[in-house]
Parts: sequence; structure tokens; C-alpha cells
Amino acid sequence: MADVPERALVVMAHPDDADFACAGTVALWTGAGTEVVYLMVTDGEAGGDEITLDSSEIAAMRREEQRRAAAEVGVKDVRFLGYPDGRVVASLGLRRDVSRVIRQVRPQRVVIPSPERDWDSIAASHPDHMATGEAALNAVYPDARNPHAHRELLAEEGLAPWTVPEVWVAGGPKANHHSDITGVFDRKMAALASHESQIGDITELEPMLRQWMAANAAEAGLPEGALAEVFQIVHTA
Repeated sequence: MADVPERALVVMAHPDDADFACAGTVALWTGAGTEVVYLMVTDGEAGGDEITLDSSEIAAMRREEQRRAAAEVGVKDVRFLGYPDGRVVASLGLRRDVSRVIRQVRPQRVVIPSPERDWDSIAASHPDHMATGEAALNAVYPDARNPHAHRELLAEEGLAPWTVPEVWVAGGPKANHHSDITGVFDRKMAALASHESQIGDITELEPMLRQWMAANAAEAGLPEGALAEVFQIVHTA
């Protein structure tokens, strides 16, 4: 692949968000040599409709599922911030915590959920997703690059400012990039299948995802049978 970064950071609200949004594209990047880090804002302890375990047990289970899913697409470094699932806000504290990881990883590309509500698909506009997108974008600009922002990161932790050149918004309102994942769709499905607590039968999900990805590909004029993930690329340097 051409135009792949040396390092990329994927910031999402919950375990499984990355696998739905961008796991195919991540598989392409890791296959081309990109070092990808996943950062989950929550542990996903509020996920699922049945309450059969306590929150700490659910959190531990979902963290392990996300690590297995990440491994399916070549991601070895998965981090969790431990914010409460269902109660994420774009706070200064969250901006600082994302900025810390940006300065540690020093990525050339950051993937985030859209901070904007999709009025055509309310289910896609979970408040945790929007808050994570807003905080992560603010961490990219201006916080992570600004030596005056969160001064403790430099003064106490020795983390120098870092400028991220571009952000890829998954589910953004103005898509301008279609990533052809036809050849790695099976790896995306394997990643999703790792989330056994959330996805009861992966064979029921696959046809829906194929239809969705095929529609994305058709919008981009890709050949019939192609599958694509969609992003809005924002230049932030």
C-alpha cells in the first residue's frame, strides 16, 4: 500500500467500536508495516442488554475481547482509560488523557469517531462516541502540540508536544475517502467475532456488514463486489 503512516492511533469509546468502524483499514495498515495503537476510553462495562455479571467482571471480559480482536488485525498495543461507560463527556481531563497517549505514541494519523450527530441514524450517534470524537479532536488540536496545554505532561512526565498531521473521522458527515477492504474483510469479521459478549451470532451480522460495505464501495465507484470502509480525512498539521 502507498501512503501508510509509520504509526497510527485509533481512539474509540468502547471495545468493538474500532472493529465495526475501521478494523479492515487497520489490517491494511498493519500489513504494510504501520504500528497501530488502540485507545479505548471506556471498558464497555455497560454493554449488552442482560445484567448477569457485575460491572468489573464485564469490564475485564470486554478488555480481553478487545485484545483478541486487535490481534486479528495486527494490533499488539491496546490501552484503556477506564472512563465510565455511558457517561463520557468531552472534559479537559479526557483531553489531557488522550493528549498523553498522542505524545507517547507520536502518530502521524489518528482515527476517531465522529463528534457530530447523525440525524439519519441515531443509533450511530451514541453520546459516548460523540464525546470521544470531540475530546480526541481537541487533543489533536490544540492540546497535544501545545507546550502550554496540560503542562504536567511535559514537566512531570517528560512528554514533549507532538503535532498529528491528519485525523481520519469514522462516520464523518462529509466522507472523502473510501478504503477498499475487500481483501481483508475476513479479518474484520474475525475481529468482530472476538466480541462474543456483544455479538451472539457472527453469521447473522456478516450479511448486514457486507451490504453496508458494498454500498460504501459503490458510492466510490469501486468494482462490483468490492467492500469499503468510509472516512472523512481532516488535515490537522
